[in-house]
Amino acid sequence: MTKEEKQQLSEIDICDLFITPAIKAAGWDQFRQIRREVTLTPGPVIVRGNMSSRNKKKKKFADYVLQWEAGVPLAIVEAKNNYHIVSHGMQQALGYADIIDVPSAFSSNGDAFASHNKVPESGEDIECEFPLESFPSPAELWKRYKKHRHIEDDEEALVLEPYHKDAYGKEPRYYQTEAINRVLEAVAKGQNRLLLVMATGTGKTYTTFQIIWRLWHAKKAKRTLFLVDRNILADQTLVNDFKPFGSVMTKIKNRKIDPAYEIYLGLYQALTGPDEADKIFKNVSRDFFDLIIIDECHRGSASEDSAWREILEYFSGAVQIGLTATPRETKYASNITYFGEPVYTYKLKQGIDDGFLAPYKVVRYYLDKDLEGWTPPPGMTDDLGQEIEHRTYNQKDMDRILVLNQRTKLVAQCVMKLLKATDPFSKTIIFCEDIDHAERMRVAIVNAAGQLALDNPKYVMRITGDSVEGKAELDNFIDSESKYPVIATTSELLTTGVDAKTCKLIVLDKTIKSMTTFKQIVGRGTRIEEEYGKYFFTVMDFKNATELFKDPDFDGDPVVIYEPGVDDDPVPPDPEPDPDDDDGGVEEGSPEYGTKKIHVSGVDVNILAKTVEYLGDNGQMVTESYCDYSRKHIRKEYASLNDFINKWNTSKKKEAIVQELEEYGIELPKLAEEVGAAYGDFDLICHIAYDQPPLTRKERADNVKKRNYFTKYGDKARAVLEALLDKYADEGVLTIESPKVLKLTPFDTMGTPVEIINDVFGGKANYESALQELEVELYQEAL
Repeated sequence: MTKEEKQQLSEIDICDLFITPAIKAAGWDQFRQIRREVTLTPGPVIVRGNMSSRNKKKKKFADYVLQWEAGVPLAIVEAKNNYHIVSHGMQQALGYADIIDVPSAFSSNGDAFASHNKVPESGEDIECEFPLESFPSPAELWKRYKKHRHIEDDEEALVLEPYHKDAYGKEPRYYQTEAINRVLEAVAKGQNRLLLVMATGTGKTYTTFQIIWRLWHAKKAKRTLFLVDRNILADQTLVNDFKPFGSVMTKIKNRKIDPAYEIYLGLYQALTGPDEADKIFKNVSRDFFDLIIIDECHRGSASEDSAWREILEYFSGAVQIGLTATPRETKYASNITYFGEPVYTYKLKQGIDDGFLAPYKVVRYYLDKDLEGWTPPPGMTDDLGQEIEHRTYNQKDMDRILVLNQRTKLVAQCVMKLLKATDPFSKTIIFCEDIDHAERMRVAIVNAAGQLALDNPKYVMRITGDSVEGKAELDNFIDSESKYPVIATTSELLTTGVDAKTCKLIVLDKTIKSMTTFKQIVGRGTRIEEEYGKYFFTVMDFKNATELFKDPDFDGDPVVIYEPGVDDDPVPPDPEPDPDDDDGGVEEGSPEYGTKKIHVSGVDVNILAKTVEYLGDNGQMVTESYCDYSRKHIRKEYASLNDFINKWNTSKKKEAIVQELEEYGIELPKLAEEVGAAYGDFDLICHIAYDQPPLTRKERADNVKKRNYFTKYGDKARAVLEALLDKYADEGVLTIESPKVLKLTPFDTMGTPVEIINDVFGGKANYESALQELEVELYQEAL
């Protein structure tokens, strides 16, 4: 094959004809060790306005992942077509190699291989090139991998213990694979205190299952205890992720540990208690369990006087693995001190950037009485006739000391305005200063919701510690299948871990100074629930609490989510004390609670300003519309209007340009919703990115008709082209470029697609040429 012929080949052709054969010739098993076109991450969700889409430009997609065994990756190979030099894909390959932590990265254009070795021998180059026939063998790259990961020969058997193969083809995500492998490598080295940090919503239970499965099959852990603190966690684990264990698994109940099983799921409350008789874990020997995994270990086991710590110390000879979303290190508790530094960490920010977790947008309202303050006239009385202290009241006083009824109504109106403009049935949590505030907010929401509240009295519920009715609805609120309640007003109850997976709106009308509390609240919305159309969540802030997003301590670690089971109290447990958690408010149960407030009606409250911020490309909050985002990235692809027009006019299929923009998360139908549905793709792009006055599709079609362009064609061809022009005016350029268009009305009355192409236009080439000329006429004004 000549160089010219080779350069005509696509990247896929280069893979099939040159790269794959070369790798196979080096001894790699095509079905067991060579993985093609592997998606490592789906790309982050971009949120602008009420629209969301994935930025596929940031999707991480490896051409090849070479593995020693399933779940043990050794190398990345990045392919390019033959127009590129051999090493053109190396930087991309190295990026992917860093993600999965392998020492070997390769790039090829079909002529040769470029290689990068992170653990070169003495005198060996880090990077080099070699012929196709010299690709390294599996044994060579396995040896390199062992050196990179510090795996000794006697540790190899455990490290290579196979994963469980799912009947439905489910495979661990890249970070789950890395977490599982890191744990097994540490256990193989004899470590028996391990900490694994993974953000809420990233699949800790599935990761745990694979760890236990491999250690159990390797005979490293004959008996395993998985400790949780909620019934629902144990019950869901039994029937979902842990189901493959079948008959060797049991849930500890009736305060008895049955020695007939090998995998035990237990609530720590079922194993211990305040009295010695409650400590049933002491009914078995200290060496009964070989492996103990503690779910959400930051909550209990970190404290030296906790019940969990007592269980861990009794079974001190077992391998103990702590799972958490928030490593805790305060004067009150420390799980890093107990378990050691994490063997692997996967944070919220990484999960959002990869596209596995939901991003957020922030809507801030600035109210005049909050920012400018309110000073009552001398001698003014409150609603009860008591004289109001003559001083200036501002944001920190609102709903703690001073209650302006108009302010509560305004907040409720803002919430309902957003919901009615998007989805009135989006699950919403409104965080208030205290129970009194939560009840007043419930009333205000009822009035602002109008017919929605009349249709179902449970549209909004106050879910607070003192409300039996509200707590009874907590399970329904967090149930994805339950429509009602839609809105929950609360103060403290929902800050400590209730998991409303489909929660799309979090409203902050509560003073928050504690980073711990703030992380707990943000953790409510982090799951992507595609089945329910949830790709992002919104934080609506009336108390400037979201300034904490800018705090260096906000590193993206969400906190534990409380999931009450059938038998569980729906009220989340009290959080451990934290010296930073004092927000200066009055405790709900204190004698001062709800007593010292000044209620004033008739004082107008207005919005001074409103800002909308989104999570930007660099992880910082930015103020940007969907149009602004699109403009920036279109100009990144096409620096000038001329660049874009040249690309448009030289592209045989305009769909390629549309798909290129979709890679950035720019979806033209969504832009049309903001600019106008009557404009075509070309005018949308020119208008948004380059400030050109747009023409509607109909205006462009009419301009072509005015020029009598069709007179050079025969009657039948002219009828087809005029019909195509009408299709363009109605639906756009992608429709007329589609090969299926000739099957639609009115073309179906003019003949079959084959008859139209061959009999009317004299063949496919002539038809495509006529279509290209039609498009030139459509966009003639832009030339």
